[in-house]
Amino acid sequence: MLNTIFKRILQAIPMIIVISIVSFILIRMAPGDPVTAHITPEASIQDIEKIRESMGLNDSYIVQYFRWAKAILRGDFGYSFSNHQLVLKQITERLPATFLLMGTSMLISIILGVIIGVISAMNKNGIFDKIFILLSYIGISIPSFWFGMMLLQLFALKLNILPSVGMRTVGVNTFSDLLKHLIMPVITLSIADTSVISRYVRARVIEQMDQDYVLTEIAYGASKTEVFFKSILKNAILPLITIIGMSLPALISGAFVTESIFGWPGLGQLGMKSIFAYDYPMIMATTMFASILLIVGNLISDILYMIVDPRIKELN
Repeated sequence: MLNTIFKRILQAIPMIIVISIVSFILIRMAPGDPVTAHITPEASIQDIEKIRESMGLNDSYIVQYFRWAKAILRGDFGYSFSNHQLVLKQITERLPATFLLMGTSMLISIILGVIIGVISAMNKNGIFDKIFILLSYIGISIPSFWFGMMLLQLFALKLNILPSVGMRTVGVNTFSDLLKHLIMPVITLSIADTSVISRYVRARVIEQMDQDYVLTEIAYGASKTEVFFKSILKNAILPLITIIGMSLPALISGAFVTESIFGWPGLGQLGMKSIFAYDYPMIMATTMFASILLIVGNLISDILYMIVDPRIKELN
């Protein structure tokens, strides 16, 4: 297993390099100029050039990239163009909020997805199955940003039972207040994954129920409940680890959108603000951290698969 983990880490290094190069080029080629946020209408051409020079924007893209990469290897992410604070400090302050939102959403998606998928499979072609299938189609196809705004409109503006933005109410530091702020962002972020997982579990359970080993175990005296929980459910859920790993890109990108809608003070909101402010150091840092989160998540998915399925160890 250690050899496999080491190989995965080595494979991730060129991937991170390519992501950094592509991101750097796209950001520099995008319309807009970060200098405009630091000048006044009275600023002369000489003043503008001095600001550009101080920001290191007069050098070629190649020089700028290698200067940035050299600093990153030293752990120096630079200073934000917009607020002149350390980039790394701002990101580390925001990461816990993003981890909380993503982790809660993933946990809710797994629990609800498995429960709904099992109930749907056990009632194949029944009324519950048809309702769940319809809801899953809606959950997969509905745009998250639209769904989030509808939740805001209904629960925050119309009914006024949930807070609209932020992570906590000013001056309130209780778990219940945090939970209220978490409800709508989690629902928005988890609805698509819940739908995907429930449909997958349903299909796998139905497939396993038709296997010969089920009839064999029942013939040897095992009860249907015992066969279901010890064999069918285990074989149906095992590949779910791969599905979770594949859903990480959508989860991370969805977190960016969700945090912006609900004003959740995480990495996504910070990244979106930096894009509109042409804050190059912050954009690059959030992009790299999001990429690393994705790579680490997939690595954890591979490790979990090797733990629960010994055959994977043999292949590696």
